[in-house]
Amino acid sequence: MSLARTIRHARSVGFKEWFRQMTYIGDAKMGKLVGTDQLGNRYFENTDPNEEIPGRHRWVDYSQDDFNASQVPPEWHSWLSHIRKDAPSEDPIVKSVTPPWKIPYVENMTGTRGSFKTYSTTAPKIRAWEPIVKPRGGNQSTQ
Repeated sequence: MSLARTIRHARSVGFKEWFRQMTYIGDAKMGKLVGTDQLGNRYFENTDPNEEIPGRHRWVDYSQDDFNASQVPPEWHSWLSHIRKDAPSEDPIVKSVTPPWKIPYVENMTGTRGSFKTYSTTAPKIRAWEPIVKPRGGNQSTQ
């Protein structure tokens, strides 16, 4: 990443967006907004070979500050990974074929308060030891 490219991108996207990109992805990028998913993530593409390295010309701008890869739905993941040529917002197959059994995509909640926790309704097979304390015998004074 050259200094001239960084300055050019800062001018084109604005200081606030440039600073956000440098903070989150460590690179100044500009491109065409291809679409937005149900989680609010924005997807971009820049096919100019002078601007972007081939294979790194598609990227996602996450809507949340604490982001991970499970926040990208499968149809957008296939576009980012170059499995699909057209973005899901432009692909006629994705637009027309949505099975009735398909539920809305939810990110992986492992490690958060929303994670799934199992519980058992059966009695445990092993019980913890509970000592039975007997009163001491012998010298008991009665007053």
